[in-house]
Amino acid sequence: MQKTLLITGWLGYIGSHAVVEFEKVGYKTAIVDNLSNSKLEVLDKIEKILWYKPKFYKVDLLDKNWLEQVFKENNFDRVIHFAWLKAVGESCEKPLLYFQNNITWSLNLFELMEKYWVKNIIFSSSATVYNLQKNVWEWNRMSENNRGIFENDLFDIVNWDVVLKRGLKETDPTWNTTNPYWRTKYLLEEILKDLAKFSGFNVIALRYFNPIWAHPTWLLWEDPNWIPNNLMPYIMKVLKWELKYLRVFWGDYPTVDGTGVRDYIDVMDLIDWHIQAYLRMSENDGGMSENEWRFDVFNLWVWRGISVLEMIKAVEQVSWKKVSYEIVDRRPGDLAMVYCNADKAKNYLNWRAKTSLEKSIENMLKFYSLS
Repeated sequence: MQKTLLITGWLGYIGSHAVVEFEKVGYKTAIVDNLSNSKLEVLDKIEKILWYKPKFYKVDLLDKNWLEQVFKENNFDRVIHFAWLKAVGESCEKPLLYFQNNITWSLNLFELMEKYWVKNIIFSSSATVYNLQKNVWEWNRMSENNRGIFENDLFDIVNWDVVLKRGLKETDPTWNTTNPYWRTKYLLEEILKDLAKFSGFNVIALRYFNPIWAHPTWLLWEDPNWIPNNLMPYIMKVLKWELKYLRVFWGDYPTVDGTGVRDYIDVMDLIDWHIQAYLRMSENDGGMSENEWRFDVFNLWVWRGISVLEMIKAVEQVSWKKVSYEIVDRRPGDLAMVYCNADKAKNYLNWRAKTSLEKSIENMLKFYSLS
């Protein structure tokens, strides 16, 4: 029986791109989604790209019995886990909902993976697992002349100036997240570390944030069912007059222009690395002894921090259109700066992001017929 890749949350933005690209390079996929923040029409669009429909199951991961039927009907060898509730503000308002869904979804999945001996998983993690809360508090508190080396709550001395210049590395400390959504990412990384160490799981966690643009066919893109939580789809809805203005959460962060700084990566570059991670995991199949365990992590960012206002200006320059925005109160649990160093991914498999920010914006505007 041909082995198959299980992808959870596949009808979402990143998951749908992953299905198409894995199928195009020859991997069979079976896909699970409860359609809570995605649309069934995405399946028709995938069919237009591939000329066939991949195997789809409308299953909620909270329902372990139905999920087990999926495992019984397929011969999985790997899992890519994309299924998440992922709104920062909502997680602060409804923390139990996020723990119930994100943690329980994943534990049900992991339990069935162990039962059916499917122990290879690529985990969709986030750079938000890094221990930034105390660092950012100290950064905000210090005067310009006194910012520098200070003591971290849980770890040794950290030079935050150096961290900001080089970007966060995989070896930097994690923990102390600022909201329940990010906490679930951290907790599940820790669970997967133990499953790797004690249950023989082979895990690659990919830490990324803010993927942008759409598939080159312009059939797949980020199209949330409600007001977007991510910056780029929000900007696009403002340009299309679907929303009156962009809400910019606060304007006095200790950044270049007072607005939050993040990193962005083209979604096709992101999926390319998932394929590389799959191949890397294949190299390790059957290669571990009983006393060895495998958990590896990679940052998947461009290593270039961009503020909200800088992104607005970049979109305006490419589109020749004005992006209306309004400064509003800070979003609960948010941080001033979060961006990473992707040297490990670049050095290990010579991987790097290939698409510039300007090109991603240009492609997205073409997609929305706004250029």
